[in-house]
Amino acid sequence: MKTFNFLPEGWSNETINIKDTNEINEYIQNGQVLQGIVEECDDTFNLHINLGAGISGVMPRNEIEWINLENDGTPKKNLCVGKVHKYIQFKVKGVTENNNIILSRKDVQKEALEQAIGNLNEGDKVNGIVKNITPYGAFVEIGGGVVGLAHIEDLSVARIKSPFERLKIGQKVNIVVKSIDRTSNKISLSYKESFGTWIENANKFKVGDKVTGIIRETEKNKNGIFIELTPNLVGMIEYKNGLIYGKKINVLIKKIDYEKQKIKLSLIN
Repeated sequence: MKTFNFLPEGWSNETINIKDTNEINEYIQNGQVLQGIVEECDDTFNLHINLGAGISGVMPRNEIEWINLENDGTPKKNLCVGKVHKYIQFKVKGVTENNNIILSRKDVQKEALEQAIGNLNEGDKVNGIVKNITPYGAFVEIGGGVVGLAHIEDLSVARIKSPFERLKIGQKVNIVVKSIDRTSNKISLSYKESFGTWIENANKFKVGDKVTGIIRETEKNKNGIFIELTPNLVGMIEYKNGLIYGKKINVLIKKIDYEKQKIKLSLIN
């Protein structure tokens, strides 16, 4: 797996625990990436984070995000509110005359994106946490607030109707970098490699095995119906009316064709 210097937010439960104010200057000087839990989003959408020893840091709204911004350059309000009681990463940016400790997630995100765009390549595997799921795919943070998109077709070889059939929000994953658009700074990801190759999965079965599979694509292919044996392995039975997508059925493995990478199944009544 590719070494990426920024862990996804919340991958580790370790948070900052300052013993005294003398440590603040050290964090400012060394630029260390820290992690804490947001305790509050105030009326002006600044975040407040407990740093330990009764010390609180404030993250001004304009320091929360570097990528996902409003037209005026400020982070979206719902982004600020949505981070309450969640882990976020930050650097200590400075201390005001009133001794307010200023934190910045934006600086971490900017540095992480620059590293990801500059150092990652297609095929690299990185750690990630699922942050959001839509009908067309899953948004996965790979570190430092940098998020990539895994399209639904890249979640498994067996075709699915919803990404929720493979992932859930908050799930930790090892995921592959599919492509990087260095002009738009967009990262595409693929999860299906996590389930092994066709041959690796086919070797788990043999002709004559009676197994339970999941019905897939009941209407698109009148020549047969695809049955998912594992997320990266499907076989086909003869078409039959009344079979319902997503239901489990018992099938017999009649043939495994390693050359064509196809499996022929029959329905067990």
